[in-house]
Amino acid sequence: MPILQDILKHVPMVQIIGNTDMDIKQITFDSRKVVPHTLFVAQKGTLTDGHLYINKAIEMGASAIICEQLPMELPSGITFIHTSDSNRALSFLAANFYGNPSQQLKLIGITGTNGKTTLATLSHALFQKAGFHAGLISTVVIKIGNTDYPTSHTTPDALTLNRFLAEMVTNGVSHCFMEVSSHGIHQKRTESLHFAGGVFTNLTHDHLDYHKTFAEYRDVKKSFFDTLPADAFALSNIDDKNGSVMLQNTRAIKKTYALKTLADYKAKVLENRLEGLILQINGHEVYTKLIGNFNAYNLLAIYGIASELGLESLEILRIISDLESVSGRFQFFISNEGIIAIVDYAHTPDALVNVLQTLNEIRTGNENLITIVGCGGDRDKTKRPKMAHIASQLSSTAIFTSDNPRSEDPKVIIEEMEAGVSPENYRKTLSILDRKEAIKAAGKMVRKGDIVLIAGKGHETYQEIKGVKYDFDDFKIAKEIFI
Repeated sequence: MPILQDILKHVPMVQIIGNTDMDIKQITFDSRKVVPHTLFVAQKGTLTDGHLYINKAIEMGASAIICEQLPMELPSGITFIHTSDSNRALSFLAANFYGNPSQQLKLIGITGTNGKTTLATLSHALFQKAGFHAGLISTVVIKIGNTDYPTSHTTPDALTLNRFLAEMVTNGVSHCFMEVSSHGIHQKRTESLHFAGGVFTNLTHDHLDYHKTFAEYRDVKKSFFDTLPADAFALSNIDDKNGSVMLQNTRAIKKTYALKTLADYKAKVLENRLEGLILQINGHEVYTKLIGNFNAYNLLAIYGIASELGLESLEILRIISDLESVSGRFQFFISNEGIIAIVDYAHTPDALVNVLQTLNEIRTGNENLITIVGCGGDRDKTKRPKMAHIASQLSSTAIFTSDNPRSEDPKVIIEEMEAGVSPENYRKTLSILDRKEAIKAAGKMVRKGDIVLIAGKGHETYQEIKGVKYDFDDFKIAKEIFI
């Protein structure tokens, strides 16, 4: 077992009270998981304060406590480490406890509002196809080679991150591609990790329930690039107005990608059809199975990542032409009746615009485009009217329904969406509270050649209502109804 004094490296400490020459069997921030020889980290969370559970942790057998506020009474035989920042402390403790695994592989962090999952997942697939043993940490799944592990957060807590990275090292993983969320950055979950590269996709309206202002959201993203080491690369989409901001203070090697601007990695869309994209990337033409300008950016970023990691250009393009779409990201099928049903995770105004504009570009105009969309509860309310406006403006018919209402009343969420519909688009909208009934209603409206977009949940296989998760898979339900 590691010795406490050995896992305190880089941990911000105000003072140490007690002995640090002791074995530590595990680290946890959940008092319910404490066993003898545990180091308990008291964190101030959004829902509860871990400092309230220090006594319980000691009763359960914790031998050391890290906290921002020392208890009034300090039991004898327990080591207390007073820290200025428990979140940051946990990040370094976790890395030290698991042997700093991020330093033993090439870890690539991908951040931005949209595209993180697609970039991470397809980069993992590309490196697997190129013969490497790769890892993936994403919203959808954690992968070690071809072995899958479930995940519940875009960026897991520091202990989970380092535990899986250590397992990757043990299993010979050479490259890991990881989504880095603004929550994860802000809560210092990635603070101790050594990144070989960082990628910025774009920045649009999201998470303002957490960050309060767009400037704070942007600056949190930027802080990830500010802390990249000098031997890493920082690859940024400079078609986004915040792309150059991300590179301002980074020590990393600055690289850019763009469709509209001069950049290190440049692409042009030659053809955009339901069958796929034909792109020109840095002068080379490539056919891909993915659709839409947003995927042109994704594929260009993947090309840039692979190039920065040393893969040969033509080999990258060969593999890109073989990549399949990611689960819940523009995932579609054509029914026996010729109806095109698409499931996409678009849950921000910008993502919804991208998908609907793509569909309007590839459709002939003779078919109807029906969009089913909702907004999540307990999340940024300001995007609700915007989502409804976009859906009603860019669709033949927009059906507003429940997404994951969580603790909120779904009827109220839909009413807040409806407030964003322009008067000229009222006649194009319909509100159906039950999501499955909304999809069924679209099934009754469509005729041959029509397109149905089911937006917002993508890869998710549940619907969360009043704290309970119920089985709900948009893609499976769409197949039941349209095939």
